[in-house]
Parts: sequence; C-alpha cells; structure tokens
Amino acid sequence: MRFGIISAGEGSRLASEGFSQPKPLVPICGVPMIERLVRIMQGCGADKIAVIVNGENPETVSLLKSLPVDLVVKKTPTPMHSMMELAPYLEGDSFCVTTVDTVFSESRFRTMMDEFSKSPLDGLMGVTSLIDDEKPLYVDVDGGMMIKGFHDLQDGCRYVSAGIYALKTRALDVLKGCLDSGQTRMRYFQRQLLEAGMQLKAFDMGQVVDVDHVSDVTRAQEIAKL
Repeated sequence: MRFGIISAGEGSRLASEGFSQPKPLVPICGVPMIERLVRIMQGCGADKIAVIVNGENPETVSLLKSLPVDLVVKKTPTPMHSMMELAPYLEGDSFCVTTVDTVFSESRFRTMMDEFSKSPLDGLMGVTSLIDDEKPLYVDVDGGMMIKGFHDLQDGCRYVSAGIYALKTRALDVLKGCLDSGQTRMRYFQRQLLEAGMQLKAFDMGQVVDVDHVSDVTRAQEIAKL
C-alpha cells in the first residue's frame, strides 16, 4: 500500500500566534509532526511514502531528505492540487493520503489500515465525532457505517471527516476529473467519489485534531498517546 502526506500549506495561523517553528516540525510527543506520520506509515508496511511541501521552509525539506520518502517540492493553490502532484507516486492497487497537521491515535490508524487491506470496498474514510474544524464536512452514514453523503450542514450527522482517505487507485481518475472541471475543494472530490459509484465506508478514528492554532498542540499531544 502506498501513502501520501500533504504538507504544502504555509501554517500562517500558527505563525500569527507566535509559533516560530514551521508547522510540519511542530513536536508531537517529542517528534516532529511530519516525521511522526512517516514513522506511523512505515509501521503499517508502506511500499512507498510520498510527501509534498511548498519548499518555503528549508528545515522541513532538510528533515524530509533524511527520511525514506519521495519528496515533491512545489507550491500548490489547494490540497486537491497537492494530491494530484502526489498521484504518480500513489498509483498501484490502493493508497492512503492525509494532511500533515492531522493528529490521531496511531493504534486506531493501524486498525483502519488493516481493515482497509482486507476490504473489498473502494474506500475507507477516517471520521471523528470530535467537531474541531472551523468548517467541518459532515459525513452521513447508515447503520453499517457505509457513507451515504457528505454535507456542509450537520443535519443529524454524528461524524465529520477526519481528513484520512484510504482509497483504491481508480479514485485518482475522479480526482483528475474534479480538477479538470475546475472544482478544487476536497469535499467536492469526496462527493464525486460517491457520484462515481464508489462504495465508501467510514472508520471511526476516535479523537482527531487538526493543528491549526497553538492551542491545538496540547490536545494533539494527548491524542497521540491514545
């Protein structure tokens, strides 16, 4: 299985709050956030790990060059464009992509990857009931956790997207179609996966936090220990 990490953002909110380190180097349990993700993916038996960064932080690039990853240094306008840049490294049978600032339980992630490796479904999408995002994407599921829809409003949904996407490779065709049509938001991509007839199941990742603010770091440290 192949893995991708999107780390092409600027981390401007952390910087504006006085955090001096580049976001990918924020320490989580004593390890830079991006290195922690790489190690977790290695532990899941990754065939390949590709990472995209914008190149504006030489410290981040230097660290990644010391890790067993395929590195793409390019500034992109959106996470969807970043994912498209990673597409050549993700082609194969299946892949998992997440963003660098998504912090979750390692044991839950391992369980998710194990379930996906044995599943005949087209995708397993990480979800959480911890609504921490400023503009969450709500995930509507049935009794068996099969995904029925992705919504901007809660409308009774228990879960929101955790930004962890485990998918069969044909999802990359859907991604390309989204960008070709001018759609650049990840939530549109997720909706188009359903429109394309792909069977997607939600996997409860427990607590998940996106490290966007200095106040998120403490919570991320706690979640990483679960």
